[in-house]
Amino acid sequence: MLTEAINALLSGDLDAGRAMLRDYVNATVTFDVLAKKTGKPSKSLQRMLGPSGNPTAGSLFAIIKVLQDAEHIHLQVKAVKEAA
Repeated sequence: MLTEAINALLSGDLDAGRAMLRDYVNATVTFDVLAKKTGKPSKSLQRMLGPSGNPTAGSLFAIIKVLQDAEHIHLQVKAVKEAA
C-alpha cells in the first residue's frame, strides 16, 4: 500500500496518493506516533493528508521517511522508458 501511495504521488494523482498515505498511517504507525517522529502536530499531519491537504515537499518526505523506517524498507525511484 505504501508503494502504491508513492506511485500515485509520483504519477501526479495527489488526491489518491494522500488518501492512501492517510489510510496507511491509520493502519500502521498511527498519527500520534507519526507526530512524535516528525515533530509535527498530529492534527496538522491529518490535515496534510486529508482531502484538501497541501503538504510541502519537506513534510511529505518526512512522513515517507518515518513510514519507510517503520517498515524497515528503502523505496527507490527507478526510471523506466515508456513505449512510444
